[in-house]
Amino acid sequence: MVRAIQIRQHGGPEVMQLVDLPVGEPGPGEVRIRHHAIGVNFLDVYFRTGLYASQLPLVLGGEGAGVIEAVGAGVTHLAVGDRAAYAGPQGSYSEARVMPATTVCKLPDAIDFDTGAAMMLKGLTAQYLLNKCKPVEGLAPGDFVLFHAAAGGVGLIACQWARALGLQLIGTAGSDAKCALARDNGAAHVINYAKEDFAARVKEITGGRGVKVVYDAVGKDTWEGSLLCLRPFGLMVSFGNASGPVPPFSPSLLAARGSIYVTRQTLFTHIATRESTQAMADDLFSVVASGQVRIHIDQRQPLANAAQAHRDLEARKTTGCTILTLP
Repeated sequence: MVRAIQIRQHGGPEVMQLVDLPVGEPGPGEVRIRHHAIGVNFLDVYFRTGLYASQLPLVLGGEGAGVIEAVGAGVTHLAVGDRAAYAGPQGSYSEARVMPATTVCKLPDAIDFDTGAAMMLKGLTAQYLLNKCKPVEGLAPGDFVLFHAAAGGVGLIACQWARALGLQLIGTAGSDAKCALARDNGAAHVINYAKEDFAARVKEITGGRGVKVVYDAVGKDTWEGSLLCLRPFGLMVSFGNASGPVPPFSPSLLAARGSIYVTRQTLFTHIATRESTQAMADDLFSVVASGQVRIHIDQRQPLANAAQAHRDLEARKTTGCTILTLP
C-alpha cells in the first residue's frame, strides 16, 4: 500500500483526500516508480475541478521523479534502480505508482530528484513552445515574443531559454516583485498587468510593430489584449486556462487583427511517442545541466499538504515551481 492524494468528486482543494491505495505490478510497457519528489502544476487543478474530463476516483498529479522499482515486458530504455523523471498521465501525487513507460526518462546524475520533479512538465512545455510553436516567418535572434505569467514555473524557464536563443521576451506578471523575478531570469522587458495596459506597453516596446508570438496560459483574462499585441501574420499560442477558458470567437476576428494564426497546444501531443519524448527531454537536460536554465523551486509542501499547494497556486501566491516532498 502507498499513500496518495485522491479525489472522488470534482471541486475545490477540499475534495483532495490522503488515502492508502495498492500499487501493483507493472504490465507490458509499464514501470513502477518510487517517488522522491512530485511536481505540482495548474494542469492538476483543471483535473480536480473537472475542467478536464477524467474518470473518478482519480489520483492527481502528472509529474514526478524517483527510482524505478519494477519494469514490465517490452520496456528496454529503463531498468530497476534507474533514477528517472517524467511528465505523464495523472497519478503522481503518491509515494509510488505504476504508469506507462513512454514518457519516463532516465534522469542524468547531474540533476537531483527535486529538480527533476519540478522541471519535466514545465520544462518540456517551454521546450515545445519556443522550439516548435513558431510563426510562418520563423523566429530569429532579436525577435520580440510575449509570455504571460512569466514568473510562474513555465515562465521562468521560458525567460531563461528565450535569452539563450537570443529572443527578446516581454514577460507579464501580476506584481512588481514577480516582474523583477522575470527580468532577473532573462526577460528583456517586463509588464505588471495589474497596473498597466499590457497591449499598449507591448506596442510601445516594439515601436508599434507588435510581437511575432504570444504564449498564453492565462486564458480568458488576457485573450483580447493578446490578440492586439500581435504583428500581422503573428501566432497566438494558447496553452492553458488559469483565469478560465477563452470564450468562443469568430474566425473573422483573426483577419481583423492582421491575418493572425491561433493554435491551442497541449504537451501530451508532443510527447506521444518514446522518440519525441526523449528528444525533447535531452534538449531540456542539456540546457539545465549547462546552467543556461536554472529551475526555481520556490515552494515545497509535504504530500499530505497537497491541498494547500493547490490553494496557493490558484491564489497566484506562487512563483517558479512547487513540489510535494516525501519522507
